[in-house]
Amino acid sequence: MLEKAARYAADINSIEPNLNVGNGLSLTAFSILIETMRIRENLYNTALSNLDKMYHDMLQIERELADMAEHMLLGVATQYDKSSVEYGMAGGVPKNQRHKRLRGESPVPSLQQPSFIASVKVGV
Repeated sequence: MLEKAARYAADINSIEPNLNVGNGLSLTAFSILIETMRIRENLYNTALSNLDKMYHDMLQIERELADMAEHMLLGVATQYDKSSVEYGMAGGVPKNQRHKRLRGESPVPSLQQPSFIASVKVGV
């Protein structure tokens, strides 16, 4: 709409630079509103650009944070051992608490009912 309004203003200016049709509708008021919109659009675009930069900065810091967290956990493992309580306290899974899966076994636990639950027949 901004570009269309600017074209209208240029066209109207070629007809009558001081056009005033009453009720606050003048070429001067129209031009001021066009310029106000242009300023707001520039401010908006600058804000978007700044937000985009902030977002990319956050992604970079997030990658650094993930790397440092991994190194911190490895540091605890190096100092205390991967089977230690301290390693578990730091967020790692101690070696002696890891469950080995057989080849082809799903990492998600089975949703089968345990064998000790009795089945109940309804409406016998």
